[in-house]
Amino acid sequence: MAILSFCFCCSKLPSNPKLHFPPQTHQATSQVSLKSAESSRNGFISLSESISRASFLALLSASLFFASDPALAFKGGGPYGAGVTRGQDLTGKDFSGKSLIKQDFKTSILRQANFKGAKLLGASFFDADLTGADLSDADLRGADFSLANVTKVNLSNANLEGALTTGNTSFKGSVIQGADFTDVPLREDQREYLCKFADGLNTVTGNATRETLLCEYFRFISFYMIKN
Repeated sequence: MAILSFCFCCSKLPSNPKLHFPPQTHQATSQVSLKSAESSRNGFISLSESISRASFLALLSASLFFASDPALAFKGGGPYGAGVTRGQDLTGKDFSGKSLIKQDFKTSILRQANFKGAKLLGASFFDADLTGADLSDADLRGADFSLANVTKVNLSNANLEGALTTGNTSFKGSVIQGADFTDVPLREDQREYLCKFADGLNTVTGNATRETLLCEYFRFISFYMIKN
């Protein structure tokens, strides 16, 4: 009898029971996900905007700083680029002791500029005005002085080995005691002029200024040409 009662109860149960959940549960979950994604996106956009603003302000500050004095940014001019030392008025600027290898000073005004002890290997002073500048003790090997005005310049103990002086380069009134002019292609009138007061030894190379200018050699050649 108990078995029949159990079977009867089982026959009352649904053949395919289904679980029902409140319809709001899935919708609420979707809304939370959307809000979270929106919040993350807004945070990312805000962070990007902050970084962009910071970068812009840093760049603007640097530009204003260097624009106030071109000499402060002299490193931007090398090598042979259109940097801040090219075509600039750098009168009286102090570059003493600086490393200015292959620096571009083309067409710049460098009157009374101080380059004492500076490293200027391969630097370009093409068509520059160096009147009254101090280049004493400077390393000027391979520097380009083509068409440059080098009058009344202090070149004492400077090393100009292999420097270029083509065109109308003028050394009139310059101090050359101890300067090394090894392999510098000087015009004959400039060589003759410099040999009149060339004197001293370069403390770095040990070469005599008169010897590097080949003063005795060209004097002998001139004498020989006159005799014949």
